[in-house]
Amino acid sequence: MISVDVALTHLFALADPLETEHVNLRKAAGRVLSCDKKARRNQPPFAASAMDGYAVQKEDAIHGAQLHVIGEAAAGHGFSGHVTKGQAVRIFTGAPLPDGTDRVVIQEDVTRDGDTITLTDNLEVKPHVRPAGADFRMGDTISAPRLLSPSDIALLAAMNISLVPVARKPVVAIIATGDELVQPGEDPGPDQIIASNSYGLAALLEQNGASSRLLPIARDNAPSLRLAFDLAQDADLIVTIGGASVGDHDLVGDIAQEQGMQRAFYKIAMRPGKPLMAGRMGNATMIGLPGNPVSAMVCGHIFVLPVIRKMLGLGATPTPRKTATLAAPIGPNGPREHYMRAHHGPEGVTIFDRQDSSLLTVLADANCLAIRPIDHPARAKGDEIDIIPL
Repeated sequence: MISVDVALTHLFALADPLETEHVNLRKAAGRVLSCDKKARRNQPPFAASAMDGYAVQKEDAIHGAQLHVIGEAAAGHGFSGHVTKGQAVRIFTGAPLPDGTDRVVIQEDVTRDGDTITLTDNLEVKPHVRPAGADFRMGDTISAPRLLSPSDIALLAAMNISLVPVARKPVVAIIATGDELVQPGEDPGPDQIIASNSYGLAALLEQNGASSRLLPIARDNAPSLRLAFDLAQDADLIVTIGGASVGDHDLVGDIAQEQGMQRAFYKIAMRPGKPLMAGRMGNATMIGLPGNPVSAMVCGHIFVLPVIRKMLGLGATPTPRKTATLAAPIGPNGPREHYMRAHHGPEGVTIFDRQDSSLLTVLADANCLAIRPIDHPARAKGDEIDIIPL
C-alpha cells in the first residue's frame, strides 16, 4: 500500500491541463480563466462625480460663495460646455465632470435660489470626484489561472471583455459496476441495491468544474465491462466505482489492463478507500474507486477533485485543509490514514461515532472530514486537528 501523498503524486503525473476555449461572458462564471486578459479601457473612463451636487472650480469652493448654475450633467448625459470662475453645473452621481471643473460640492452644502447657489458654512473639504482610471487602466491585467467568481465577471464586463478564454471542462465518464445495482427509480430485486455513488460523484464533479457522463451500469462480466470502457473512450477521465478489489467478481482491474490501461498504483493506506487504483487508458486518466458509498465519495474529494483541478490548470495541489479544535476527546488511530466523518460547529469538531463506509446518512450529516494521520495518538478536547470542509 502507498500513502495518500504518494498516490496524489502519481495521479498528478497522469493528468495534464486541458486546452483553452472561449465562452461568452454570461457563461464564464465558475469557469477557470486560462489566459491573462487586459482591460480594453479605463474605469472610470472619465473623471466622474461621486455624489449628487454641483461641479465647480476648486478655487470657488469657499464658504459663502455665490455661483451661477449654467447647466446640468447626469450619468450618460454630460455637460458639453466649459465652466469658468463663478459658474457651476448641477451634477449627479456617475456623471462626467464638466470641462473646467475639478470639485463637486454636495447638494447638502448648498442653498439654491433660481440659477444661483450659495455655499454654506459647513462646506465639506472632500472633492467627491472619482478620477479617470481610479479603478483600473487600459492594459491592466486580470491574471490566469483564476476560478472566476461573480465579482470577476463584473470586472471582466467593466474591462469590456465579452469573450473569455477558459479551460475546457474535463469530461468525466462515470462507470458504476456490479450485478447488485439498479438505477434510482427502478424496482430492485431482493438481492439488489440502488446505484447511489455515481449520482453523488457526478454532482460533486459538476460542482467543481467538470462535465460528467453517467454510463450504463457495467455488470460483473467481461463483455459488459468492455462495452463500458468502449463508451468512455472519448473522456478525459474515466472513473469506475466498485469491482476494483480482489474478489472473484472484481474484474475492473483485469479488463482495464486488457483494454490497455497502464496501472500507476493499487491500494492506498487510508480509511475509507483502501482498494483504489489509477492509471492511464489511451488518452484518458483512469481512477478506480471502491464500491462502498462513503468510500467512493471520500475518495472523490481526496483524489478525483485534485485531478480535476490539475486538468483545469489550477495546479497540482491536494484538497485544501484547515485546522480546527476537537469538541471531544478521541482515541488513537491505526496503521492507515483515516478520513472521519465529522461536524465542525461553534464548539469545535465533533467526530461521529459511526464511521462505517456504507453509511450515507452519516456522510450527509457531516460538513467536514477529520483527518487522522497513520498511528496518530489519542487526542483531548481542545486539541487541534486537520479537517477538509465538505
